[in-house]
Amino acid sequence: MAKHFSLQHIAEQLGLEAINTTDAVYTGVDTLANATSGYISFLTNVKYKSQLNTTNAGAVIVHPDYKDQVNGPALLSDNPHATFARVAQLFYVPVPLASGIAASAVVPESVSLGQNVNIGHNVVLGENVVLGDGVTIGANTVIQNNVSIGSNSIIHPNVTLYREVQLGNNVVVHSQTVIGADGFGFANDKGTWIPVPQIGSVIVGDDTSIGASSSIDRGALDDTVIGKNCIIDNQVQIGHNCKIGDHSCICGFVGIAGSTTIGKYVVIAGGVGINGHITICDKVQVTGFSMVVQDITEPGVYSSGQPALTNREWRKVSVRGRQLPSLFDRVKQLEKQLEKQNN
Repeated sequence: MAKHFSLQHIAEQLGLEAINTTDAVYTGVDTLANATSGYISFLTNVKYKSQLNTTNAGAVIVHPDYKDQVNGPALLSDNPHATFARVAQLFYVPVPLASGIAASAVVPESVSLGQNVNIGHNVVLGENVVLGDGVTIGANTVIQNNVSIGSNSIIHPNVTLYREVQLGNNVVVHSQTVIGADGFGFANDKGTWIPVPQIGSVIVGDDTSIGASSSIDRGALDDTVIGKNCIIDNQVQIGHNCKIGDHSCICGFVGIAGSTTIGKYVVIAGGVGINGHITICDKVQVTGFSMVVQDITEPGVYSSGQPALTNREWRKVSVRGRQLPSLFDRVKQLEKQLEKQNN
C-alpha cells in the first residue's frame, strides 16, 4: 500500500526545517528532471543546480545555502543525500520474500527460531541453526550447521551460508552470494598442491549489506571478520582471515587477498586489487582499478589505475613506457659524464 506524508510530517520525523510548506501530501521521491507534483526531489550535485528552476517536483531537499533559489516547498539539510535516503525509506514498501514457513522448507528440530521468522520455499537449514526475531530467508537458500543470524536480517534467494557463519542484526545478503566457503589455502610440496583445512569461520557485524554474487571466505585458523555497517557491492571477493573495519565501503569487482586488514571508514572503489598480508589504516580511499601491494599507514586518497585515453594517446604512452629502461640507462650515463667533468 502506498504511503502519503506531508512535508511538515517528514520534517518532524527527521528533525529538519521545512520552508514554504502547503497542505500537499507526497507519495515518493524522484530526480529533479523526472519528479512530478506528488514527489519530493533533491539536489546533491551542483551540476544540476539549474534544474531547481525547471523541476516539477512538489518539494525539494536542498542545503541551506540554496534556500533562496527554491521557489516552492523544501526541506533544508546539511547533507541532502543522506536526507534523501531517509525520506526514501519512509516511502519504501518492501516486497516480502516469504511469509511464514514454507511447507517445502527443511527445518530440523534442533533449529532455534525467533518470533516472526519467514522461510521461503526449498530453503534447507542445517542442525543447530539460530534465527533471530524477524529474520527472512528467501527461496532456495542453504544454511549449514551451527549458523547464527541476528534479528531482522534478510537473506535473499539462492544464498549459501557455510557452517558456523555468524551474521549480526539487520544484515542483508543478496542472491548468489556465498559466505564461509573454504579460503584459498594450499601448501606446495614439490609441485603438488596440498589443501590446508580451513577451520575458522566468518563473522559479519550488525547493519552490514552484502551485494549479489560476492564471496567471503572462511578463515584458515582465525575468523574472517566484517565489521558493522559495512557496505559490500556485487561480485566482491574477500579472502580468508581478512578483517574489514566498521563503516567501510567496498565497491564492485574488488578482490582482497587473504589476511588483509582494512581499517574503519575505508572506501575501496570498483575493480581494485589488494595484495594479501597487508594493512590499510582508517579513512583511506582507493580509487578505481588501483593495485595495492603494500601497507597504507596514513589516511588519504590513493591511486594507481590509468585513466582512459584516446587510442592514439594510449599507443604513444605505451611506446614511451617501453622506452623507459633505455632512457634510464642514458640518463645514468649522462650523470656519470657530468660527474667526471665536474671533478
